[in-house]
Amino acid sequence: MLKLKNITKNYGQVQALKDVSLTFRDTEFVSILGQSGSGKTTLLNIVGGLDRYTYGDLIIDGQSTETYTDKQWDAYRNSSVGFVFQSYNLIPHLTVLQNVELSMKLSGIGKQEAHKRAEEALIKVGLHDQINKKPNQMSGGQMQRVAIARALVNDPDIILADEPTGALDSKTSVVVMDLLKEISKEKLVIMVTHNAELAHTYSSRIVEFLDGEMVSDSNPVSNDIEEESNHKQVMTAMPYRTALTLSGRNLWAKKGRTILTSIAGSIGIIGIALVLALSTGLSNTIKTMQEETLASSPITIEQTAMDYGMAMNPNISNPGESYPDSTSINVYDPMEGYEAKKNVITADYIEYVRKLDPNLYISIQESTGVSMNWITQKGSNYELVQTGQDGVGELLNNDDFNNRQYDVIAGKMPTNQNEIVVVVDEYNRIPKQSQRILGLEGESFDATSIVGKEYKLIEHNDFYQETAMGIFPPANTSQYETLFNSDTATTLTVSGVLRKSEASSVSMYNPGLYYTEALSKDFATRARQSNVVAKQLEVKDLYSVVSGQPIANANPFMDSEQVYNEVLASLGGSDVATKLAIIPKDFETKSQIRDYLDAYNQGREKPDQITYTDMSEIMTNIMDTMVNTISYVLIGFSSISLVVSSFMIGIITYVSVIERTKEIGVLRSLGARKKDISRVFNAETFLIGLVSGTFGIVVTYLLQFPINAVVYDLTGAQNIANLSINHALILIAISITLTFIAGFIPSKMAAKKDPVVALRSE
Repeated sequence: MLKLKNITKNYGQVQALKDVSLTFRDTEFVSILGQSGSGKTTLLNIVGGLDRYTYGDLIIDGQSTETYTDKQWDAYRNSSVGFVFQSYNLIPHLTVLQNVELSMKLSGIGKQEAHKRAEEALIKVGLHDQINKKPNQMSGGQMQRVAIARALVNDPDIILADEPTGALDSKTSVVVMDLLKEISKEKLVIMVTHNAELAHTYSSRIVEFLDGEMVSDSNPVSNDIEEESNHKQVMTAMPYRTALTLSGRNLWAKKGRTILTSIAGSIGIIGIALVLALSTGLSNTIKTMQEETLASSPITIEQTAMDYGMAMNPNISNPGESYPDSTSINVYDPMEGYEAKKNVITADYIEYVRKLDPNLYISIQESTGVSMNWITQKGSNYELVQTGQDGVGELLNNDDFNNRQYDVIAGKMPTNQNEIVVVVDEYNRIPKQSQRILGLEGESFDATSIVGKEYKLIEHNDFYQETAMGIFPPANTSQYETLFNSDTATTLTVSGVLRKSEASSVSMYNPGLYYTEALSKDFATRARQSNVVAKQLEVKDLYSVVSGQPIANANPFMDSEQVYNEVLASLGGSDVATKLAIIPKDFETKSQIRDYLDAYNQGREKPDQITYTDMSEIMTNIMDTMVNTISYVLIGFSSISLVVSSFMIGIITYVSVIERTKEIGVLRSLGARKKDISRVFNAETFLIGLVSGTFGIVVTYLLQFPINAVVYDLTGAQNIANLSINHALILIAISITLTFIAGFIPSKMAAKKDPVVALRSE
């Protein structure tokens, strides 16, 4: 039983209902008559739980509603009340069947059961053959019957009809009224109407209102009847799937706008995705280069190790404001950030390095730093070649590696220490510096013309002659011919010309002239016994016996002791290696070698630690830093468009809220919670974000093909644009998150809409 007890409803200063008390039977057809503004629709809205009374009480099955929460009112509308509106209020982007199923989905009924009950309800109203049509494909009478089916499908106790025939012709009105009359045999039907004739024809009870007051009741209920409270409610909750379905169908109904919105929203995603694709591709290219090429670049240990990484630290020095107004002049150290570490390379350390697992490296080169003096003949002239200069280097002491990685295009590999080789690049080229060293002229020449060319190795005692001042200056050009033809000179012969094999991924030698390790060690042994070395050991670090210049402060990077050691080493005065070069087999073994070298330093004081240099790692770090910096800048610019598109989506969501105001009212009348309304619009922004993000990622993957093709044609680099799956998924998630945030405020606005006002909107 439904009872209104002293109900008063105020709208500001206006009293829409004045102390109305009215009791309804469980089964009857009640018509409420009255002029416009008499309060009859307000009464219907209060009975239906769409509006709240100001004073009084609405009693449902013996239970007061004074303390009802929003959730309880939502559950009441869903399970106890069915609405039939004058304007039908069907959701246009849903089919007839889906409109009828909607209230059941809010009450948690399963898909199959909801489908079955919706079909049964449509059969009752004679529309079983229309279930897949959209509302705009039906007549007014058919749409009103759909509304009745929707009202009946949840088996409510009360059917509320607000001018159900107001928009229908007389013939169709009779059909609708017959349906309501039949329903009233099992349920309470309350109809608001202006049509007194229809009311008297079909109603079992007529209640008349005037100026907010009940003025007559043709069949009142005795107020002495008391009823026990047995009203039970099932709380409503719209499943996420239903919210997604509603939003998805709405977006599909407006697919033109949805497509344009998604494209606009995807622009920022495309920009960021392309930046990440290029960043990933460049990083992979750098990594591949490191693994295939730089992996075999040596790890070097020298007496003086420079920490280049410190110089790249932007926090090392802050120069302050550029173009200052003051006349103050500041002093700075241009070498700040370059840290020179003195390594004390001992025989014990060299022995430690020699114990390195042979499976990890191709070769370990031990150099005493001695500079050999070669003289070559170029026509009638003689020129000096020193092994410390560019274009002259030492072959790895690994014949197997040399034979596998390099092809002999003329002559043969060296078989003794007095044979040297020329190395050309993959294009059979040598730099001009090497051409000068070889004593050759012209832009091209045959490789066989190089084979057999001779150089003379001059001993220190012949090359450095002591003067009366106790200085040992090197021989001058006028002495080269005599030294070249002296009996003490050792003849060195070019035995062959080498080129990196096509199958080799490692290029250990730059184009130039290369000698054997055996030659270097043999010469160093004799150099240590020379007069110039003996004199340098005698004067120590006072001055260089070759130049006569003081050693102190000769090099800003190093102290005088370090300079002295280098001078002595270049003359061959060091009895231990001053430089070690470890050539790893591959990228993985290089890492293991670094770990082995690091293990030596564990437990030692910093001055006793040995610092090694891995130029490939330094180069890789520099390139990674550049790529990351550029990526961050480009991502920043792309993010601006992403934020702008998010604002646009927020505005579009707000427009959607305005467009779907009536739908909001319908959903609320069916028992949807405020949270459910928010969920519908959040689902819409979720779908837009998902579509935008996915579209952006698909476009990015498609753009990768022409980008990679163009870059490959220009540079030969493969897969320079390579968006990873992880980045793609993260960007889609970002797109969803941003659109969700953008639509959050409009969705909250939608949830707060008054259902009565929403139902009146057009």
